[in-house]
Amino acid sequence: MSLKSADTLRARVTHIWPVLLAWSARHWKWLTFLIWIAIAVAMVVSRWPAIHWLVLGDTDDNIRYVQVKDWLAGQGWYDLRQYRLDPPGGANIHWSRLVDIPIAGLILFFRAFVDQGLADRLACGIAPLLPLLLLMLSLGFIGRRLAGPHGWLLAALAPLAAQMGLGMYAPMRIDHHGWQLALAVTMLAGVIDTNRLRGGLMAGVSSALSIAIGMEMIVYLAAGGGLIALRWVFREGAERRMLPYALSLGGATSLCYLLFASYANRAMVCDAISPIWVAVFGAASAGMVLLSLAPLRGWAMRLAAGAVVGGAVAAFFWLSWPQCLSPYQISPELERLWLANIREAKPITAQAQSLVVPLLAIPLAGLVGLIWALWDARRDAERLWAWATVGLMMLFSTALLFWQLRAGPAAQLLAIPPAAWAAHRLIVAIFTGTRRVRIAAGAGVALLAAIACAYPLYPQIMRGWAELTGNKPRPWRPSAIARNDAIKKANSRCRTLPALEVLDQLPPATIFTMVDLGPRLIATTHHSALAGPYHRNGATILDMHHAYDGPADAFRPIAARHHATYLLVCPNFPEGTIYQSRSPQGFYADLMRGAIPRWLVPVTLNSGMTLPYQLYRIDYSASGGKKIPEQR
Repeated sequence: MSLKSADTLRARVTHIWPVLLAWSARHWKWLTFLIWIAIAVAMVVSRWPAIHWLVLGDTDDNIRYVQVKDWLAGQGWYDLRQYRLDPPGGANIHWSRLVDIPIAGLILFFRAFVDQGLADRLACGIAPLLPLLLLMLSLGFIGRRLAGPHGWLLAALAPLAAQMGLGMYAPMRIDHHGWQLALAVTMLAGVIDTNRLRGGLMAGVSSALSIAIGMEMIVYLAAGGGLIALRWVFREGAERRMLPYALSLGGATSLCYLLFASYANRAMVCDAISPIWVAVFGAASAGMVLLSLAPLRGWAMRLAAGAVVGGAVAAFFWLSWPQCLSPYQISPELERLWLANIREAKPITAQAQSLVVPLLAIPLAGLVGLIWALWDARRDAERLWAWATVGLMMLFSTALLFWQLRAGPAAQLLAIPPAAWAAHRLIVAIFTGTRRVRIAAGAGVALLAAIACAYPLYPQIMRGWAELTGNKPRPWRPSAIARNDAIKKANSRCRTLPALEVLDQLPPATIFTMVDLGPRLIATTHHSALAGPYHRNGATILDMHHAYDGPADAFRPIAARHHATYLLVCPNFPEGTIYQSRSPQGFYADLMRGAIPRWLVPVTLNSGMTLPYQLYRIDYSASGGKKIPEQR
């Protein structure tokens, strides 16, 4: 190429580049949509084996699937009871139908073109990707607000690096957590929106929808509402956001209660949208409306008035329903035997180092970006307030990790705005800065890229370090012992569709199995189970723990009380190891040692594979007698 041709090409690029940037800034929503389509296609293709085999890995995903199928089969809109858990009375499920709607819609759509089984699989594969679009648009909106018109791209793409957060949107992850996380980010976008009317409506409606889905994100939603009120205290004109927020929050919450509250949730319950929360949010909304309309001058007067209204709402809540200050309302025994053994209910300090380090990578990058952003915006009051709002939500979500691990996805996703802003500024510096600035910015981009790849890189680094030094990696805490290969294998094999479908050779019956295996059993077979890990059914969960922990003679009366016909045990299943460790002389530990009571009759099933579980018929007519070794 001649010098003249090179100059011509450079001139054209110099002329076209600003046009492309302006076009992308103007059409960022459509570009985000196209990027989402590409990501969705890639995730469906990469996860196709899981879709094909209906790998609903979490207990909640399995119950959600059964719930949608039961609704399509004729179960009532407001009847959320799961009658195949602990039949005939069924199990009280505290969810709502809101998340069921897109799954059911996709199932009905695909059933018009393919058979029912494939339609169900496609729906379960695609449904979790719908809230991912809302998340990407909300993050892009925040990125534009904080980094300028071109700040949307990195923010919208950043969830790809937040593996724990992204996992909530993976195909087959059909439970409600993805929607709630996306709505929390949408709420944050509304809190910092420069258009106060739109921002207030966005924050109020997204909060109400999240409440209608479940109460898991209520602390984040309350924090967002508190920040809106705090802004009203210190900023003249902020009532133009608080008033639409209050009206939309109170109105949408009441409407969602009418549309989605199940029969069970019309009682005074704390763990779902119910009259309690309609009253509480109605009182809070009414108070914020009065404050917005009151002619209060000066921040001190507004602070005093806000404290009075907030104190009145808090007193109303505490005096009327003090039990709702506890998140689960379960007995101490159930908490000790069951809840205390759930990994995600433990703090981050009790987790394995291999999980902690990659999880905290993005929050730490977000913290560095936040400090830089606050310094950069120190002379711009509006941007400084927006960054303070984002920072407080990020720090709050990260702090919750020291209460429960389940705050991990929110901690990662809420750390994206400052981390993406820092990445955006570094990339701009590479193209516009001096030579030294470009070198420093390049090093910063490389560091952020390493953080973005923390999940695949960290195990490789630790493995290489262990090979180099000969030191085996240790758990973060002595209690955080990684599961051995046998436990991992049992946890996966006992849940597989081919293994469980074999059970359909038997007539429909109630099978006594693990608490964590019950939802998967009813999702893949025509049988019923006793329970799933849902706190409203604590009495049945306790019965199962007592049955496995106690002596063999105590098992049959408990099984009979729940009309169980069969016992299914999966050796090395994670839940079973708890019974073995806690009660080494108990019924379950005896089973694992091969001591089978006479009243447990082994059941043989026709299968072309070695089944990973053991199935017994419970003979209620046989005498107890002594235990005998199992005949293999």
